[in-house]
Amino acid sequence: MIFTSKILFSKVLKHYTGISLWPFIILRDNETEMSPDRYKKLVNHERIHIRQQAETLVVFFYIFYAFYYIRNRMKGMKHWKAYQSIPFERESYENEKDLEYLKKRKFWQWRKYA
Repeated sequence: MIFTSKILFSKVLKHYTGISLWPFIILRDNETEMSPDRYKKLVNHERIHIRQQAETLVVFFYIFYAFYYIRNRMKGMKHWKAYQSIPFERESYENEKDLEYLKKRKFWQWRKYA
């Protein structure tokens, strides 16, 4: 299910355009407020996260996510670099343009990026 929330992204997640909270995808803008290409890539990016969350039984996704982020910060990375270096994000960003990616993606593929 895809929702939009201007309030969430203007008050809490100011620098982000979407978030996946299994089983929901919440976006800053709806489909008509961005280019069709950008919308498709963003939704695909978030659907990859939904698959990652399902594979890790949701709770472990957030535990691993926090672990990798904290580890990256402890290595001296700034926030944005630490975020982009999380294996879940690396997989999603690298494959967001491939709208067929989830059809051919292997189980726990995110581990390739760890």
